[in-house]
This record gives sequence, structure tokens and C-alpha cells, in this order.
Amino acid sequence: MDNSVTVNDDKKPHVNLLLVSVLVIATCGLIYELIAGTLASYLLGDSVTQFSTIIGVYLFAMGIGSWLSKYFNRDILTWFVRAEIMVGIIGGFSSSILFILFEKVESFRILLYAIILLIGIFVGIEIPLLMRILKDKFPFKDLVARVFTFDYIGALVASIIFPLILVPQLGLIRSSLLFGMLNVMIAFILCIRMEKEIKMVKTIRSTTIITMLVMLVAFIYSETIVSYAESANYPDKIIYAKSSKYQRILVTKNRNDIRLYLNGNLQFSSSDEYRYHEALVHVPAHFAEKIDKVLVMGGGDGMAVRELLKYPELKSITLVDLDKAMTGLFTENSFLSALNKKSFSDPKVKIINDDAFQWLKQHDELFDMIIIDFPDPSNYSIGKLYTNTFYSLMQNHLFERGIVVVQSTSPYVAPKSFWCVSKTMESVGLFTRAYHVYVPAFGDWGFILAGKEPDLIAHRNFPDSLRYINESVMKDIFSFPPDMVRKETMVNKLNNQVLVSYFEEEWDKVSQ
Repeated sequence: MDNSVTVNDDKKPHVNLLLVSVLVIATCGLIYELIAGTLASYLLGDSVTQFSTIIGVYLFAMGIGSWLSKYFNRDILTWFVRAEIMVGIIGGFSSSILFILFEKVESFRILLYAIILLIGIFVGIEIPLLMRILKDKFPFKDLVARVFTFDYIGALVASIIFPLILVPQLGLIRSSLLFGMLNVMIAFILCIRMEKEIKMVKTIRSTTIITMLVMLVAFIYSETIVSYAESANYPDKIIYAKSSKYQRILVTKNRNDIRLYLNGNLQFSSSDEYRYHEALVHVPAHFAEKIDKVLVMGGGDGMAVRELLKYPELKSITLVDLDKAMTGLFTENSFLSALNKKSFSDPKVKIINDDAFQWLKQHDELFDMIIIDFPDPSNYSIGKLYTNTFYSLMQNHLFERGIVVVQSTSPYVAPKSFWCVSKTMESVGLFTRAYHVYVPAFGDWGFILAGKEPDLIAHRNFPDSLRYINESVMKDIFSFPPDMVRKETMVNKLNNQVLVSYFEEEWDKVSQ
């Protein structure tokens, strides 16, 4: 006996449209999740925690929505279209709302999870309603197979296009608005193609048109929205802001000071960055036996390279920095390249835009000195560059009597984080010496000096042009007061990333 259900030819386009809407629902829903997780990791740090909790809240909310769907017993298609519009509106404007209100609400996390909860509830309502709409069009086993096939395909599409296309090409605000319009457009098309089956169809159709127009205007003026949100978050005038493939780059200026922020975290202040970069470069250079070949990892602003070029005996500098947008900005922008004295244009300098971890694996060059100037280990993608695995790779690129230095956050604010870097380097057989300097924009800041040999022997004098580091300062920087003495920590490994936990715990206390 044949149990299949025949779909009338005039109904097939409607069925196909409803199945396509499953694809759109799944794609848009996951995109909103990814946008919220990325935005939260930008603003709050600790990407693993943000993505984990957001995914959990979203799935829980879908469960609530699925449970609530049983109470919709009449005009199911109408309620489905309304839910689609609500998902589009909330999801489409989610990133704009979160950006603008980040500094304006006391409980930002409550707002974040409330938005995710609403999106998840409406998405959770949609799928069961859609299955009830289609229940007479297919046998149950075919219905379940088709709906979930389109659902999972949508999830795959979202997971591919988000990192490869949306973030680098559109940014977070435009991406959410684009997919918000896509949600609402599906509702509009359903209103056109199935108008006889939708109650109050003219009102709903008008709502979709107005909503799409508002979103289109917001999409066109998205940079204005971002600029407004960021201007409220930064005290000084923003003179440059751009989202690269890897991070949000922002530069501010007041009368006497230029500041660089990456994902909201201060990287330097032009009024005192010389203290940081002189300590980073000239202390290890003082003890290095040779500085013919130097490797700089990170340091995409060119300040460390500027300091290195003060040594005439230096023959080559290889700089490995992930973000081409950063090195390009500090090469091509005359205003910013003046800060590093056009160091990236010097013929001794070779710039490589690559992941430092992968670059170390794929190359075998040896260097007299290695300068590691990565951002603080605020998330796991950066934390891997502070692990014993990374330092083991790194020391294979160091001559036997070579010197390496690592910027290692504040030994005063984050002593466990600071000393964890030292212990992790020691765990791969390196001999370490910790030192610290005071940088007004940051406070007391620390560095770990290391090498394959236990003794530090001075081999060269400091350049005459230095503004901070000299022999007198050197007498004090290796001494730590009682409130910054060594703390016992675990080794930072790829499979535990304990340093990120230390860092979040210690710096969160400062922000509270």
C-alpha cells in the first residue's frame, strides 16, 4: 500500500518556499549567535566564555519557544510570519543596540542575554509551527527529514560565510542588518505568495516593507552608527576606525596624545610609548652578544622596529604580524608612520603577515634576538602565543647565545599572569630574568628576558638618543617590591590555557 502524500502542483511552490524559509531561519539564527559571541568577546573578553554561554542561552531559548508553540492553535501561518518578522527585527538591530548601549547600561550582560533569549524563543517557535503547516504535505518521516536537512544546511552556510565573508567584508553591524532584512524579506514573500492564508495580510505586508526600509537606511549609515557608539566609549576624538579580518582597529587623538586601541584595548599612548618600547628593545639589546638578525613577532605599529633601527650594526629585521591592515596602516598613513619614523619603509625591514605560531613551524631561520610584542593574553587565540608549545618552537629559532624578550602584562595588577609567563618559558629550558618599568598610560609594566644561557652579560652601550632607559634606570628595573614578588603558578599549556584564566580574573578586579 502506498502511504505517500501527493502534493498538488499549485501548492508545490508554496511548499518549496516554506522549506527555503527553514534554510533562512537556520542561517540567520546562527549568524545572530556568532555576531553576539564575537561582539561580546570584543567588549567583554574571554571569547570561550562568551561563545559558550551565548550558545547555551540560545539553545535553551529555542527549547522555550518550541514549548510555547503548542499554544498557537489558529492561524498558524500568520503567527509563523509574525515570528519571522520579530526574529528579523531583533536580530537585525542586535549588534547596533549592543554597540550603542555597551557603556550606557550597568548590566550589559543582562541586555546581551535578553536579546539572545528573544531571538532563540522566536526561532524556537518557528520550526514547530512550520512543521505543523507542512504536516499534510509529506509523510511524517519525509517531513522531519526535509525540515532538518534544510536546518542543518543553513547552519553550515552560516558557519562558513561568517568568518570568511561577513566579518572581513561587512563587519558586525552590517552583517546583522543584512540578515535581518533577509528574515523580513522571507515574511514579505510569504505575504505575497500565500496572502489568502494569512490574516491581516495587508498590515503585515506593510510592516515588512517599513521594516526593510528602516534596516536598509541603517545598513547604509552603519559606519555612522559605529562612530556614534565608539565616540561615546572613548574620551578623545576618533581619527581612524576600521574592522580588519582579525580585529577592530581604532586610533584617537587629543591635543597632545595619539592612542591606538585594538578591540577596545589600549596598545599605546604617544605621550609615553617611548618608555614601553625602549624597555622592550634596548634592555635585551644591551645583553645580546650580537644583533645582526632580529625577529619581531607582533609589533604591527612599528614602534619596536623604530627602536631597533637605532643600532647601525643591525643588518636585518623580520617582523611577523598577523594583520596586514595594521602593518599597512602604519606604513601608508603618513600621520601614523611619523610616529614610528617610517620604520617599515627601511630596506633592512621585512614584513610578513602570517600567524606567528604557524610561521615558526614552517621556517628554520635563526636570530640573534627575538622580540615578542603580542597583545595581552585576553583570549585563547592570543593565549596560545604564550604557551610552552609556542616558546619551545620559538627557542629553536634562537642562536645559542641569543636573547628573547616577551611583553608580559602588569606585575602589579596581574602578578599571577606575569609570573606565569616566566614559569612557562622556564618549563622549556630557558633561563629567565624579569624586569618592569613604569609607563603612565598603563601603570607598572613587566617584561620577561630569557636565553639559553643563565648569565646576562652587557655587550653594548645604549644609543645616545634614548629618552628613558640608561644605566641608572637599569639598576632598578630588575628589582621587585614585596607586592610584586614572584607568585606560584601553573605552566600555560595549549590544553589548559591557564594564563587566560589568570589574566581575566586579575584584570576583572580592576574594572569592577
